[in-house]
Amino acid sequence: MQSHDHAQAARDAVAAHLPGYRADTVTPLGEGQDNLAYEVNGELIVRFSQEADPVRRAMLVDREARLLTGVAGFSPVPVPEPRFTVAEQGCLAYFKLPGLPLLDLPPSERLSHGPSVAATLGGLLSALHAVPLDRLAGLVELDAPPLSEWLDEAVEIYPTIIKEIPETHRRTVQTFLDTPPPDGGYDPVFSHNDLGIEHVLVDPATGAVTGVIDWSDAAIVDPAYDFGLLYRDLGPAALEAALGGYRPGDLTALRERALFYGGCSLLEDLAYGLETGQNSYVSKSRTALEWFFPA
Repeated sequence: MQSHDHAQAARDAVAAHLPGYRADTVTPLGEGQDNLAYEVNGELIVRFSQEADPVRRAMLVDREARLLTGVAGFSPVPVPEPRFTVAEQGCLAYFKLPGLPLLDLPPSERLSHGPSVAATLGGLLSALHAVPLDRLAGLVELDAPPLSEWLDEAVEIYPTIIKEIPETHRRTVQTFLDTPPPDGGYDPVFSHNDLGIEHVLVDPATGAVTGVIDWSDAAIVDPAYDFGLLYRDLGPAALEAALGGYRPGDLTALRERALFYGGCSLLEDLAYGLETGQNSYVSKSRTALEWFFPA
């Protein structure tokens, strides 16, 4: 389905499922790897899955809607609450949470807010990781590939982006890629599984977290993974702030794996930004080179 068809589909879905609600404006919000989103009247998000298989597309949107309803019951921060779904179109609609994506703030502002934001998100991860897995039966899948696979993918990506990495950082990147991954022993937990700053909403005036969006990748994962994304996007002080309120455990091993995931995902994010022309991803990745791969 073309983008203009999705826009009309958004209007049709609103008319069918929110009787009396008039869709005066339908504005494209952006296209990610998983979803295409529209904003209706500046307040309602109508999102379409990019999954090509119709059966899987319907299953994914139905499962995410049920998951969001469940997460709202134990998350200490707001999450989107579904208003309707159109399973065969992979359509999920919810009213916007307040705030702006942290990614949209100027780099200096988001880094200054980083530790306080990360402390809040550390509390969120503590709550998510404590959820009994049987409570999520049928809603999420295991997503825990060996750490060696992460490294192999990073090694494969690197030649495609090396020209975009300043020469002063390349030796450190190569050392990272030449080093075996840390030990992969851990107990899998439920987590957001994509807790980058594009999915964290904040009050632009205060930096307070107002919500976490896009739970389509939520899964049973390594507890270190989302911490690695916080380190990738917000830096070392933010990682320590996030871990500061985390439940007891082997934080040394968790921190080591978080740094590993962060480094791999940094290279992946840079490649994604270059491939799609999304300069915000390229910019934040180049900033992160300073603490991941210092000259």
